[in-house]
Amino acid sequence: MNIALADLKRICPLSRVERMAPFVEPLNAAMTEFDITTPARQAMFLAQLAHESGGFRYVREIASGEAYEDRADLGNDYPGDGVKFKGRGLIQITGRTNYSACGAALGLDLLSQPELLEPPANAARSAGWFWYSRGLNALADVDDFKRITKRINGGLNGYEERLAYYNRARKVMA
Repeated sequence: MNIALADLKRICPLSRVERMAPFVEPLNAAMTEFDITTPARQAMFLAQLAHESGGFRYVREIASGEAYEDRADLGNDYPGDGVKFKGRGLIQITGRTNYSACGAALGLDLLSQPELLEPPANAARSAGWFWYSRGLNALADVDDFKRITKRINGGLNGYEERLAYYNRARKVMA
């Protein structure tokens, strides 16, 4: 099922339509490309993206990224990596390692131009890539929203908001 702008508005009722509109076609393309094609997969995917992007308002993390400096677990081994490779895209790809893998998968030079994750098409594709590469379709198929949240966030940060988005998305995608 393709998502329409009206559907996104129902999922993210506090978001402005003009801010969400540029993401409709890229989201549909990314969901097709990365086999996010069942109502359950789509509802969970859209709910997580809605939270991660602040209701499709942000494709670049608001924080400076300094908190990611010297984070070997993210591959941030060089001075400035935390700021350079802070969260971008609709799912907030973070860290040199993730940027490198995402760039290789999508054919983008993200190590030289991390801002390439910000345009709607790349923001949506990077989210689809992350979702697919982390096996999240399988977790969506067994309705494991909590494990999906942990794989995306590393914990349950914002879980209640994610769940509210999910409950609305399930109704939309039904």
